[in-house]
Formats: sequence, structure tokens, C-alpha cells
Amino acid sequence: MAKLILTHEVSGLGTAGDVVEVKDGYARNYLVPRGLATRWTKGGQKQVDQIQAARKARAIHTIEEARDVRDRLQANPVTVAVRSGENGRLFGAVTTSDIAEAVKAAGGPQLDRRKIEVPSPIKAIGDHKVHVRLHEDVQATVDVKVVPAK
Repeated sequence: MAKLILTHEVSGLGTAGDVVEVKDGYARNYLVPRGLATRWTKGGQKQVDQIQAARKARAIHTIEEARDVRDRLQANPVTVAVRSGENGRLFGAVTTSDIAEAVKAAGGPQLDRRKIEVPSPIKAIGDHKVHVRLHEDVQATVDVKVVPAK
């Protein structure tokens, strides 16, 4: 088991500044190379304290912003135009990047595609629901309307 300090939020593991223990291969092959975590050291504990202090200072301000963004996202459905076949099946699937671009094009905020969670792959035309993690305590459900491209 490897002891790491998360530098970014990792879904299902923790947020920036958390000290976690994961299997060696997960740390060596995924978290550390992508810059999502660093090895834990005694000097690294000082870095953890700085990250957590900065997060606490931003927490109240960001949770209010996240609630405002959540209300705007839930009030406005997002339309994504994609190529499709005759029966309404798509050529491929709607990705989280496509959804993030559609939200921005509709006048919404810039969303990180990694914060968008699609319950099941969107491979058909119609209305779908996706979840967006805006803050660790605030999550929005966005209506995505998939229409055929002209």
C-alpha cells in the first residue's frame, strides 16, 4: 500500500489535500503520473496543511457560487446535436466533453468534463439526465436533449 497526498479531486477517493492509502500499482501507474497525487512525506504534511487551509478559506464562497450555478443548470436544459442513424441510434456516444461544450454554448458556465458524470452511455436520441459535481456538497442534475445533427 502506498500513502499519497491528493493534489486534485479524485472521484471515489477524496479531494485535494486528503492523505489516502491506495495500492502501489494504482499510485504508480495512474495517480502520480497524471499529477493527481504526490508521495506522502513528513515535509509533504506541510503541503497538506496549506492545501486544507486554502480550501477552508474558499469553501463558503464557493458553495454559494455552486448553488447559484446548480440552479441555473437545472433550470435550462442543454441541447446536443449529433450524427445519428435512421432509428435514432448515434454513431458513437455523447461524451462529457460534448456536454461541457453544449453548456458553455448555451450561455452556462465553463464546466470541467471530469466533474460530469453520465449514469449510462448516451447512445440514442432523446432526453437524458447527467450529474455535475460542482462542489463536494453540491451536485446538479442537468437535462440533456440529444437531437440529430442536420
